[in-house]
Amino acid sequence: MAPDTEPLKFREKLGYGLGDTASNFFFQVFNIFLLYYYTDIFGLPAAAVGTMFIVTKVVDAISDPIMGLIADRTNTRWGKFRPYLLWAAIPYGFCGYAMFANPDLSDAGKLIYAYATYTLMMLAYTAINVPYSALMGVISPSSMERTKVASYRFICAFAAAWLIGTFVTPLKTILGGGDEALGFRLTIIIFAVLSVVLFWISFATTKERVTPTQTESHIKSDLKALLGNGPWIALFIAAIFTLMNIAVRNGSLLYYFKYYVGDDGAQIFLIFDKTAVFLSLGLLAMIGGIAFTKRLCEHFEKRSLMIVLTILNALSMAIFYVIPPDQYWLMVVVNCLGSLAIGPTPALVWSMYADCADYGEWKSGLRTTGLVFSTLQFAQKFGLAVGAGLAGYILSLFGFVANEIQTATSITGIRFMFSLLPALLALLGVIAIAYYRLTAAKVQQMEQDLLSRRAVTT
Repeated sequence: MAPDTEPLKFREKLGYGLGDTASNFFFQVFNIFLLYYYTDIFGLPAAAVGTMFIVTKVVDAISDPIMGLIADRTNTRWGKFRPYLLWAAIPYGFCGYAMFANPDLSDAGKLIYAYATYTLMMLAYTAINVPYSALMGVISPSSMERTKVASYRFICAFAAAWLIGTFVTPLKTILGGGDEALGFRLTIIIFAVLSVVLFWISFATTKERVTPTQTESHIKSDLKALLGNGPWIALFIAAIFTLMNIAVRNGSLLYYFKYYVGDDGAQIFLIFDKTAVFLSLGLLAMIGGIAFTKRLCEHFEKRSLMIVLTILNALSMAIFYVIPPDQYWLMVVVNCLGSLAIGPTPALVWSMYADCADYGEWKSGLRTTGLVFSTLQFAQKFGLAVGAGLAGYILSLFGFVANEIQTATSITGIRFMFSLLPALLALLGVIAIAYYRLTAAKVQQMEQDLLSRRAVTT
């Protein structure tokens, strides 16, 4: 019997997308606020935090591919990947909260606590997000249907990002009553509980439809098949540079607005300050960009779209280096234009990841969906860690001192981190994407061949 190739219902596409809402409640907090929290609230040196972000990736280098291999070999009545959305949700929520618990410790104790809680959170993130991401590769055998699912996923992801960018700064102010540490802690409790509930909804509303043709596989053959997957190699390298770009820019955002623009937390619209409005409008523009994904895919190759849209976004980031600090609304407009351009790219790239899994099965006969997604997710986490580490080192190199008036040199470093450096990293990602060779015609051929094979073996 052939795999279920019917279009997915709205309920399932939305249910899957809500899993990324859950992920992004913490992912975006880490991207935007974690470096700032560690330096300006928890009191850790910027260089020490940068080192921690990079050193702890040793754990991810081991845990991510292992989790992919485990997920590929999991067999339950709920499937291979869905069960982890049920099992790992509570540890995920608890570990995220623990990072912001802010215990009263010595300087050395604080650094040890940061290492321990950050590492545990990354393990919990791996345990739930590797299977969640791989689920998209088996939710439908159709590449176009997976692209639609990816669009829902990233609308939900950016909706979470919008909530984080818009409400974290005012919530921490309101809930903390002037105590930033307390404000962060109470805010994170809200998002932790929501994350657990949304992962459970994603588990309950989705289904796995693609069954591997092989009956037995070995780790060595799986790894060999992966390393022979050219499109995967291109995307692996691109993921590192792309997420470095995101980490550097998001990690420097609060510093840019606090120390360069001069945002003192004063409300400029309702309860929102300049930083919240900038983030909110930019993320709304991103969501608007996602809405064009399906139409763009009907007329252009995914690879070409990724290259053009990323270049446009890189140009928008570079412009920030020359925008004066008093031109706030110009910053908002430029950011919205860049965000609109980059909006379709997450959905595109994750559907390309699923195409890589198909390519690996088509070429080698081995379906290693979990391994493909886990290694690409490791590349993303590695890029985020190196990018965040770079941000910490650059702050230290340019003489940044938390909660003090910054020198001209320090301000230059912050501006460089927010504009030219992420733009350069984005362009390096473009070079890697240029080596991705799966065309729409090739993907269609693979789909037909794989459907025929699965029909014979089921």
